[in-house]
Amino acid sequence: MLGYFVPTGRGEGDRLLAAVAEDLAIRGVAVAGAVQHNVDYDPDRRCHMDLSVIGQDGRVRISQERGKLASGCRLDAQGLVEAVQRVEAALAGQSVGLVIVNKFGVQECEGGGFREVIGRALTAGIPVLTSVSSGHLSAFLAFADGLAEEIPPTHAAVVDWCLKIKAP
Repeated sequence: MLGYFVPTGRGEGDRLLAAVAEDLAIRGVAVAGAVQHNVDYDPDRRCHMDLSVIGQDGRVRISQERGKLASGCRLDAQGLVEAVQRVEAALAGQSVGLVIVNKFGVQECEGGGFREVIGRALTAGIPVLTSVSSGHLSAFLAFADGLAEEIPPTHAAVVDWCLKIKAP
């Protein structure tokens, strides 16, 4: 009950998960989790990264503005913690058929981020959908311990998987 896909290009996973979450909501599937939106604002700078907690208004910024010449990690760890807490609160307060996590990234590989949300959902019998870059795939598969199912990275395939696997 842990579905994942490997995105084919930069930002593709974010766009696919956001579209799938919207499609499932229209179909009446009770979805919780977070999807990422990358906001371009200056052609000479990297985009802002925002998370939308599904079913809630507003976004949480999870990136820091570090200047044009900065390199390295620009994750705002406090923003990520806030988004995780919002998702945890949503899971505690409603019946959910599926959890969407924007990605299994560096933080999850290192034991943080949405890793515990994923584990709690699976323990409760709620399926989880996420994207995983090829660079994080080995860490994800070790975490999944045989429970993960790869899905082709297309809208139709991901929606079909979600409808087939969602909790009642």
